Amino acid sequence: MGNDIVLSQIEQVEAFLDETVTVVSDYLNGVTIDALKSEGSEDKEEYYKQLLSGLRRLVVFCEEGLDACHVVLNTTPFRKPAAEKTLYKIYHQCIEEFFSPKNDVWFENSRSAYTGKNAIKFSDEAPASLAVLFSKLEGQFQKVREELEYYETDYRTKMMQS
Repeated sequence: MGNDIVLSQIEQVEAFLDETVTVVSDYLNGVTIDALKSEGSEDKEEYYKQLLSGLRRLVVFCEEGLDACHVVLNTTPFRKPAAEKTLYKIYHQCIEEFFSPKNDVWFENSRSAYTGKNAIKFSDEAPASLAVLFSKLEGQFQKVREELEYYETDYRTKMMQS
């Protein structure tokens, strides 16, 4: 891929991560376990804690990716290999974490592509505000995943060849 394409992708990913960090951080800063219990079920406190923990983990990965994008974009001259490595890491840490989090409190329904519905499903009943947040985020994560899937194979191939 040419420098212009990689530069454009890292700029797009930077904007995506900036928006994601803002939206998720605003949600996390404004929500409490008690508020989630009042939206959903009193007996699901542990599950709600796990949901929030997964979101905090996701936002940390996104913040790290955003910082890496800033470094790559502010380095002169533009270093394509560093940008490609950054995009590869963002794909694995941010995008994969969104669709398949460590604690499995939500997951991607692989059949959703055929149904036209949201791909993210919760392993238990989620509070309405959280479901709205995920439906707001999902489209952009899917778009960026499609853009960065190239790095899944290309970067790994380059590393094995060197």
